[in-house]
Formats: sequence, structure tokens, C-alpha cells
Amino acid sequence: MKKLKTDLKRLDEMSDKDIALTVAEDPDAAPLLEEPNPLKNARRRGPQKSPTKIMMSLRLSPEVVEYFRTTGKGWQTRVDQVLREYIEAHK
Repeated sequence: MKKLKTDLKRLDEMSDKDIALTVAEDPDAAPLLEEPNPLKNARRRGPQKSPTKIMMSLRLSPEVVEYFRTTGKGWQTRVDQVLREYIEAHK
């Protein structure tokens, strides 16, 4: 088991104010709350109202992936369309 270098008993006995002052005096300590969170306002896709596709992992040959990726944005949708066309042709 790895031994901690922090004096936990001493830390337990300190108030939050004392800890904050100690951290503020340490030039190597990173700011705790002043750093802006880059993900705070990041736009994220919410859950689909009615999921129409299933998230999964699929292994494809490098040539297939490269071909579809070079067609630009929406390449995964085009792969899906090709597979749908295959299903229709082979019913």
C-alpha cells in the first residue's frame, strides 16, 4: 500500500478557511474555483425524443471507412443508407 505524503490528521483539524489560506499562500497550488470551466457552456446534444438509431460499435475495412469519410459530413448516415438499400435489394 502506498504511503500518503499528506498529514491527514493535521488536515482534519484545520478549518476550511485555514485550508483555503494555506492553498492561497502556496505558489505551486492551482486555483480551485477561479479557473473557468471550458465545458460549462459547451453545447451538447440532448437525448433524442424518439431514438431512431442504435449506438453500437462496428468493424469496417479501412478502405470502406476512408471512402465514406472522404464524402464529408454525414458519412455515417450514408453508410446506413447503403446498408438499407442492400436489405431492400435482398429481401
